[in-house]
Amino acid sequence: MVNKRTAARLDNYERRYRALAHQLADIGYIAAGSVAPRYNRCGKTNCACHADPPRLHGPYWHWTAKVDGKTVNRRLSPREAELYNEWITNDRRARALLAHMRELAAKATGLILQGDINQ
Repeated sequence: MVNKRTAARLDNYERRYRALAHQLADIGYIAAGSVAPRYNRCGKTNCACHADPPRLHGPYWHWTAKVDGKTVNRRLSPREAELYNEWITNDRRARALLAHMRELAAKATGLILQGDINQ
């Protein structure tokens, strides 16, 4: 038998959990890794990139991530870099939402197992 307070807490956890799941469903594409600008020197000795102070070429955008245990680097266009930054932000948000969902599920599980409630 479940008392009213426990039932109310479970309902609250369920409501919050479903709200987080709804947010998770609206995230969009995700990607792991990072995007960073790179600046380079060229091979021309009389180029401004070899001056003092140097004016390096760039920025050239690079995406770096671990894929199947190996580090992968890829050069991106400015538009691709913008998209990857959005997807990486989405990935971080998805991870945060999942962590919060796990916390709520653990609390609900504790109440369910403590009161031997059938769900």
